[in-house]
Amino acid sequence: MDRSGATGYLNDIREAADALGKKLTDRFGDWKPEVGLILGSGLGELGDRVERPLYVGYDQIPHFPRSTVAGHAGRFVFGELEGKRVAVMQGRFHYYEGYPMRRVVFPVYVMRELGVKTLVLTNAAGGLNPSFAAGDLMLISDHINLTGDNPLIGPNDEALGPRFPDMSAVYDPELRALVRRLAADIEGLRLVEGVYCGITGPSYSPPAELRMLQMIGGDAVGMSTVPEAIAARHAGLRVLGISCITDMALPDALEPLTHEQVVAVAERTKPKFIELVRSVLRHMPREAAG
Repeated sequence: MDRSGATGYLNDIREAADALGKKLTDRFGDWKPEVGLILGSGLGELGDRVERPLYVGYDQIPHFPRSTVAGHAGRFVFGELEGKRVAVMQGRFHYYEGYPMRRVVFPVYVMRELGVKTLVLTNAAGGLNPSFAAGDLMLISDHINLTGDNPLIGPNDEALGPRFPDMSAVYDPELRALVRRLAADIEGLRLVEGVYCGITGPSYSPPAELRMLQMIGGDAVGMSTVPEAIAARHAGLRVLGISCITDMALPDALEPLTHEQVVAVAERTKPKFIELVRSVLRHMPREAAG
């Protein structure tokens, strides 16, 4: 499936987008999504709120990877949400699943090919900042790529983006300002802001690694989002990232953690998270959406 050459990769993207485009035309007529959303562990229910939904399993899309993680449904949901045309991914792909980085971010380029202009990334993350608490939502201000890889390594096709894309403002300042304003109106929601450290996983970090992440400026740590954000900026998309802090990853007070615990906290936080994302979509300026 992974054709390493730039031309082969671009062809795969276009074949996947063409297959999806036919399904969208059959269902909606002349219709293109303007906002893409990638939903993390335990957060897939937002996709069930989409109006006039079209569900497309990843196994129905040429060249698409398969999601193997619990809590990830493994399908697209296309339709309307808060007045915006959306492409919602219920489940993402991770480097630790064994996929090359280019396959991890493959859906980002497919969504861009379909018409998406803004990408909203959500995830479950561990809190490194001692002022955070489990259940907080963290607005991502920046990230640190600690995966040891980059989805842009290898031949570059200018049709996808520039060889050396700018990363001075990965997470869109205007969208972040909008989130801050809207979060203040949601009762019981605690919004924090910080730097997301992207690691490979699948093992959770030991205390020594967590201490290092704190020392280099990390506020939260997780196993996704960074590759997708890099690819999205390469593709010219506006990016918004929000983490659900599901556990406190404090090196001097670390307790055993399971994926089931992460999903359970994400489930409890889900109503406020969904309310925030819906509010952002509702108030997102049309020029930002697409």
